[in-house]
Amino acid sequence: MSKLFTPLKIRDIEFRNRIFVSPMCQYSSKDGSPTDWHLVHLGSRAVGGAGLVMVEASAVSPEGRISPWDSGMWTEQHAAEFLRINRFVKEHGAVPAIQLAHAGRKASTGQPWTSGGPVPISDGGWQPIGPSPIAFDAKYPVPREMNEQDIEQLVQHFIMSARLSLAAGFEVIELHAAHGYLLHEFLSPLANHRTDQYGGSLANRMRLPLRVASAVREVWPGGLPLFVRISATDWADGGWDLPQSIELAKAMKEIGVDLIDCSSGGMVPYAKMKIGPGYQVPFAEAIRREAKIATGAVGMITQAHQAEQIIAGGQADVVLLARELLRDPYWPLHAAKELGAEITWPKQYERAK
Repeated sequence: MSKLFTPLKIRDIEFRNRIFVSPMCQYSSKDGSPTDWHLVHLGSRAVGGAGLVMVEASAVSPEGRISPWDSGMWTEQHAAEFLRINRFVKEHGAVPAIQLAHAGRKASTGQPWTSGGPVPISDGGWQPIGPSPIAFDAKYPVPREMNEQDIEQLVQHFIMSARLSLAAGFEVIELHAAHGYLLHEFLSPLANHRTDQYGGSLANRMRLPLRVASAVREVWPGGLPLFVRISATDWADGGWDLPQSIELAKAMKEIGVDLIDCSSGGMVPYAKMKIGPGYQVPFAEAIRREAKIATGAVGMITQAHQAEQIIAGGQADVVLLARELLRDPYWPLHAAKELGAEITWPKQYERAK
């Protein structure tokens, strides 16, 4: 029996298989709200057989968006507009999830198919914030250093977004602490030069991400899972790395986080990454083993037998597919056939099975 297609239960939620749709920015929202594009994009992956369908990084405040066209979850209107999408996703057997995020110093950027660079205030952009006044790159603006009031407000924004996510019908929240965005910025010495309780030692640098996770866990129902995506390494000297990630995962587990989604990079533009098929799987395996917490493997996972081996070999509990599911929304249906797993197809498509 295929391990990839074995159901997985976390808290009160059962996933029909271990294939999760990774959050992928679509740069197609309007004032943070989803559009018909999102209904088709997310809905087709549910129809395609994924166990979980996760919405892209959704900002907890307007200035937390990566771009002016990014998803958000800071008003009741956002929640109401996602409700229709989530009903469709659930109707077709997938679990709806949302990644809550704040882009920090990498906020206010353009769509990748246009400039892709920073959007100036004169063109609808805004002043980014960060743990320290250190720009991501020479062409990026220097962020305003967050003060205590900013930090307290950020925690409240995550709490509010979690409550709105529940009203929107989501059953899993993932907190975005990866790819050089705000929570990751607090973790990494390359972006965090603070000398207060949020900077310096590992315990201090972990303080804000742990505060956010704990605050969200308190308002998120006990029967619903909470995930955290991290960059397991910055791929740069003096930065965040795997041993620190293991310590963070242990602390996250203690406060009720259920799964660590193991990505990497994004903190600095000069990172020297070693990219290849499944190149981030060893991070998921090490964190799963050392922190004794469920993990997700992501990054250049494209083949059915490759994904099967990751799960069967105990390297991770789930796989998160990104670009491969952009290429083929029905990848899970095809993978089941290749692995000899008997699964249920949508009734409308059964004659093609």
